[in-house]
Amino acid sequence: METLHIGGIKLTWLNGGVTHMDGGAMFGVVPKPLWSKKYHVNEKNQIELRTDPILVQKDGTNLLIDSGIGCGKLSDKQKRNFGVTEESSLDESLQALGLSAEDIDGVLMTHLHFDHACGLTRYEGDKLVSVFPNAAIYTSLIEWEEMKNPNIRSRNTYWKENWEPVQQQVTTFEQKLDVLPGITMHHTGGHSDGHSVIVLEDSGETALHMADIMPTQAHRNPLWVLAYDDYPMTSIAAKQKWQAAAAEKDAWYIFYHDASYRALKWDENGDIKVSVKRQKQ
Repeated sequence: METLHIGGIKLTWLNGGVTHMDGGAMFGVVPKPLWSKKYHVNEKNQIELRTDPILVQKDGTNLLIDSGIGCGKLSDKQKRNFGVTEESSLDESLQALGLSAEDIDGVLMTHLHFDHACGLTRYEGDKLVSVFPNAAIYTSLIEWEEMKNPNIRSRNTYWKENWEPVQQQVTTFEQKLDVLPGITMHHTGGHSDGHSVIVLEDSGETALHMADIMPTQAHRNPLWVLAYDDYPMTSIAAKQKWQAAAAEKDAWYIFYHDASYRALKWDENGDIKVSVKRQKQ
């Protein structure tokens, strides 16, 4: 498992499963001859997107960023439609670190789309239960309200199976939440109305998790937004704002979806100057 230290904060990427989504949808109006130079695409026009939660450890507290695709939650049809070739093995990842799901103190949900939230619950027989029974689950108030009351578009990704069993664990915020000193969530909107980014700061070092307004390193251009984005102009403005803030602090960018990079820094010319690459099995 790949790791990165931001001062005294340790990040470890766990195995949350993988999807393969349509490349055109993931890059919106950007022509394929452009985006395919920056991200691998298969013969079905699908791109590989990991759904790997990031374990964040600081001062004895164990947090997760998002929860993975889950295990045993998707039908064969859903697996086919979403290109799921591997489900989550989060328990095994945590066990290798000497931890279990019961040791997770908080789950920072950037948003609650199925590929981020399916890992919050699992089946025990016919009953759905919380995967992280001792964790507070953090998300923006806007996101939580839409999760419970999706519209005609969002009901395809906000599923009751992912929120009903954990609703007593949920803590919401409006604009900003200080989860721990140096670990903050910021509401941005854009990809979804309640979407949030996460900032990690310690000992003069910074990491920024842009979640799905920059799901892969190939989405660095502020104009390269997803067809899945509910509010693309909001995504563009948020990318510009947070990229400017990251440049001032020479911040790491960390990823949940990227199939090749866990984390990286860009130089002033937009070239990758340092990175943590995913070690493919």
